[in-house]
Amino acid sequence: MIIRLIKDLTNLKLDSAEKIIVALDGMDGEEAISFVSRISGLRWVKVGLELFLTEGPSVLEELREKGLSIFLDLKFHDIPATLQGACRRAAATGAELLTVHSSAGFKALSLAKEAASEGAADAGYSMPKILAVTVLTSWDDKSFVEELGINQSIRSRVEQMASLAAKAGLDGCICSPLEAKSLRLLHPLPFELVTPGIRLNKDPLDDQARVTCPSEALKAGATRLVIGRPITRANDPSEMFINCCREIESAF
Repeated sequence: MIIRLIKDLTNLKLDSAEKIIVALDGMDGEEAISFVSRISGLRWVKVGLELFLTEGPSVLEELREKGLSIFLDLKFHDIPATLQGACRRAAATGAELLTVHSSAGFKALSLAKEAASEGAADAGYSMPKILAVTVLTSWDDKSFVEELGINQSIRSRVEQMASLAAKAGLDGCICSPLEAKSLRLLHPLPFELVTPGIRLNKDPLDDQARVTCPSEALKAGATRLVIGRPITRANDPSEMFINCCREIESAF
């Protein structure tokens, strides 16, 4: 079985694996390192708040030693000076992608970009891409209005937040796959559209509200897909990763 899976993966184009970021949510450091070691062909992983707070920057070093690129998804949202300092330190970890909330505002986003460049250079790393979170994929239009009192559709809000990020010079944004098509029309490449909320057929939604499958997200204009539970909770995560790569191949 293992030999067949490895053979299957080597027959896939590298680009398909490059488009998948596997979220290591719900794992501690030991579990994360064990997990990635079992996924042949894995290129990208997402380290979120839970894993980073449990293990600290050391887990990033261990993942990098496995040859992996890192999406450090800490979703910073604070006043400009604090966001600036946080991004400087986050960039010094060598992560290739960092996240901030677009709603922090133009000044904070601009300072975040500058600080990340400085932090990475001081630590001897390349400049990471800074992505702005638009509206979390757990929100739907009804709860967005009722709980936050925002009298605006999620799509309009996402477009507004993405435009603010682009104006501040950020490299892209985080959006649901349902907004990718409209955002791509507004923001052509190389502006990144990284989409969580990816589910395969019959997968449970869990805490996601705005979702679609890998092929549809990429056809809509997404550049990378964040996939967690459909892979990490699969009976055979390696085979599920390959299935996701195959679906991406079929999309093109």
